[in-house]
Amino acid sequence: MSYFATLFEKYDRLVLFDTETTGLDFARDEIIEFAAVVVESSPTGPVVTEEYDQLIALSPGGFVPPKIEQLTGITNQDLAEKGIPKAQLAADLTRILSGNVLLLAYNAHFDLSFLFYFLLHHGDPTVLKGKDKLDLLTVYKDRHSYPHKLCNAIEVYGLQDEVVNSHRAVDDVIATVAVMKAMEQERADLPNYVNLFGYNPKYGPPRKPIRSVTYKPQPFDPVQPLYR
Repeated sequence: MSYFATLFEKYDRLVLFDTETTGLDFARDEIIEFAAVVVESSPTGPVVTEEYDQLIALSPGGFVPPKIEQLTGITNQDLAEKGIPKAQLAADLTRILSGNVLLLAYNAHFDLSFLFYFLLHHGDPTVLKGKDKLDLLTVYKDRHSYPHKLCNAIEVYGLQDEVVNSHRAVDDVIATVAVMKAMEQERADLPNYVNLFGYNPKYGPPRKPIRSVTYKPQPFDPVQPLYR
């Protein structure tokens, strides 16, 4: 069976995405880079039909904190010189997310929350309405013991020579595609995780949950699949 086949039984396109932001508060901080990979089915197997990566201009008075600049390598000057207007990203998101698509990310609640608040202020958040969502971090935590960062998944699946977790959205989303392919080859149950996100029992569910998502406590070490 071709990889991702179980997902293409329901969806026309898979949109894997990642964001870099100025901080962790999606209601206050800003997206400074957005990257996405669009995968579609074909007679010869899944094909990448689009790779999108853009830096995003800051709001007036906005800035990249030194810690974020050190982590990502993205500077205030980069955003001033290369960042696209927020209105352009909003229009691009409307196009990329159109149709019968599944949205996927590693730690998807974080990135989806930032997308929603971005579109709420700069575009149309209804483009997210009715879209199914899959969190690959939840899948990984169900299968492998702590730690659970993207870099750990890359190492466990032996992908170090193929991809890198650089904390740049474009690299991280390409890494996410590779990790997802390894996950389906490992066990073909990815559809069971659609709209099902795990959370750390120590901290409880997200303070602002996504309405279409079911949240369940998920231990550090796998016990049984979260969907059971």
